[in-house]
Amino acid sequence: MTMKEEEIDKLITESLDKEEAEFYNNLEEKSLFKMWGDLYTGKLGWVAILMSIVHTIVVVLCFYCGYKLFVVEGITEIIRYGVVLFIALAFGSMIKLWHWMQMDKNSILREVKRLEFQIAMLTERITNE
Repeated sequence: MTMKEEEIDKLITESLDKEEAEFYNNLEEKSLFKMWGDLYTGKLGWVAILMSIVHTIVVVLCFYCGYKLFVVEGITEIIRYGVVLFIALAFGSMIKLWHWMQMDKNSILREVKRLEFQIAMLTERITNE
C-alpha cells in the first residue's frame, strides 16, 4: 500500500507539537512569486538587487538598439546596433538564468531542510522507544 504525499504530510503534521508543526509548514513549497521575492532576502539579496538593476539597464539598451537597428541607414551602424542588441539579449538571458538557478537552489535547500527535520524527528522517536 502506497501513501500519497499529502497523506504522509498529514501524518507528519499530526505527530508534531504546535511549534514543530509551524516550522514544518514554513518548509512547504512556495509559489513562484514568493520564491522570486525570497531572492531579495538573505545573504545574496544585495546581489539579486544589483542583478535586477543591471537587467533593467540591459532591457532599456535592448529597446534602444532594436529601435536604432531599424532607423539607421548605414550598413556599419546596422551591424553595430545588431551586435550590441545580440550581446545585450544574451547578457539579459544570463541574468534571468541566474535568477532561476537561485530560485532552484533555494527550493533544493528547503527540501534538504525538510528531510533533515524528518530524520531528526524519526531519530528522536527511535531513541525514545
